[in-house]
Amino acid sequence: MKQSRTHTCGQLRIGDVGRQVTLVGWLENVREVGSNFAFLVLRDYYGTTQVVVETEDMMKLVKPINKESTISVTGTVRERESKNPKLPTGDIEVVPTDIQVLGKCFHNQLPFEINKSRDADENTRLKYRFLDLRNPAVKSNIVLRCQVVAELRKRMTDLGFLEITTPILTSSSPEGARDYLVPARNHPGKFYALPQAPQQFKQLLMTSGFDKYFQIAPCFRDEDARADRTPGEFYQLDMEMAFASQEDVLETLETVLQPVYEKFGKFQRVAQAPWRHIPYNEAMERYGSDKPDLRIDLEIRDISDVVQGCGFGPFEGAVVKAVAVEDFNQPRKWIDKLLTDVEVQTGNKACWVKVDESGNLTGGISKFLGECGEALKERLGLKPGSFVCMAAGKKSAAQKTAGVIRTLLGRRVPGHFDEEQYALCWIVDFPMYEIGEESGQLEFCHNPFSMPQGGLKALEDAEGDTEKLLAVNANQYDLVCNGYECASGAVRNHDPEIMVKAFQMVGLGEEAVKAKFPAMYNAFTYGAPPHAGAAPGVDRLIMMLTGEESIREVITFPMNKNAQDLMMGAPSTVDQKQLDDVHIALKTEE
Repeated sequence: MKQSRTHTCGQLRIGDVGRQVTLVGWLENVREVGSNFAFLVLRDYYGTTQVVVETEDMMKLVKPINKESTISVTGTVRERESKNPKLPTGDIEVVPTDIQVLGKCFHNQLPFEINKSRDADENTRLKYRFLDLRNPAVKSNIVLRCQVVAELRKRMTDLGFLEITTPILTSSSPEGARDYLVPARNHPGKFYALPQAPQQFKQLLMTSGFDKYFQIAPCFRDEDARADRTPGEFYQLDMEMAFASQEDVLETLETVLQPVYEKFGKFQRVAQAPWRHIPYNEAMERYGSDKPDLRIDLEIRDISDVVQGCGFGPFEGAVVKAVAVEDFNQPRKWIDKLLTDVEVQTGNKACWVKVDESGNLTGGISKFLGECGEALKERLGLKPGSFVCMAAGKKSAAQKTAGVIRTLLGRRVPGHFDEEQYALCWIVDFPMYEIGEESGQLEFCHNPFSMPQGGLKALEDAEGDTEKLLAVNANQYDLVCNGYECASGAVRNHDPEIMVKAFQMVGLGEEAVKAKFPAMYNAFTYGAPPHAGAAPGVDRLIMMLTGEESIREVITFPMNKNAQDLMMGAPSTVDQKQLDDVHIALKTEE
């Protein structure tokens, strides 16, 4: 069986006419135009080449071969009569003297047409991902991923960072998401956990005397899927620096990432470093989100004082936020759809008014505003043709609802969304704590291992006072691009006293901290350097560079939305012996 090739399917040009060649690849298509005449398209990783069958013997060889079989074609290169300028190989074709089947496709019918696989149902694509990846349009995302990862590695290495791998089997710890647990066969009743991130290990590396660390790190979190988040596992550019400040980390990531956006991004315009710094509270007030899409030119305005006492019930005693747009000419059906979408996304209702040609408020809740209407027009600078959408409630709810209004209006009303760019910024000064939406209790807002601004004194001064604790900021920062969180990081807490005190605020006592984080606590008692770091998400970065709307399009073998690997059949059942070996008994459903 002859498998060696002289050229790839994307290599031959007009200068190769007359050359004897051997090509190998997949039989993409066969077009018969006569009993002894057919055109074949041969495809490999590098491209396609047309093969022309012109003899009865060759037709006999070709007819039984199913599409997507792998074949070897030996023959002569000649100039095409009808050239195809869209193909690099469009000036030539190969006339075969020999065709051999290397790998037979046994299926007469494919689950989808290879070059149109993206039109197929997603679950079908994931089940037959090995076929889906044969589509050059799908494969190109994975190729780009490889190129970007190589670029990230080079840039980090050039800056003096050491690539160090950290353990995959570790201990369970409360880091914000559910752990994936692995039973320990030799330790009945005990479990390893797959790391949600190398957080503790990289901080331990800093205490071990390493200065600059990075790795393309696998992370495992039992989370539900979103368009920008894959369930199960993901990869991040994990990095940490000893004796470093927040600005050291931000400058490093700007140095690494901006050229990556410029070199590999779909859009030509990239925000120039140093990227804008926006404090968390300012981001929530102006944009209603800690990951604002700065491609939208609209901002949120507070109108609470203006509309108090106007007689509209939902406004009374509430925080009221508004987003206004000019030159609005959408019909009532459009407005109703906007309000519905806001409620679906936030669980909160929105309301609206317009300004007619005479400068009067009309529609929506205009009849309730009365004398407040003039003050509202002045506060927002409303003109004839303006439209205002409003949200009311507690401060956080009003901000977040207004943030969704801003995004929807910005994307749907022409002239407010400059899409083809990478608008990057840093969100800084995150609160150390927040009230959990589900628990109703004080929780860490972001990374629990962050250094509070003001150190130990800030925590001691606020202890016992929830409002004061909520006002404590942390040295935390997020990189945001086009409405997505692209990286998260912090100046780390390296002081065991501060570490214990920070966790005490959320109800975890000193002994519990020592038990849950024994390595970090012990290491910090032996002289830990100040250190800081961050972790840009690789999958999300690739998604943004390619302009894909789903993160699964840039992962080689992704799970579906239900955290199932349809191709491999995971998760799957295991036999009783495997369960017995790891001392696990399954609880049967009642």
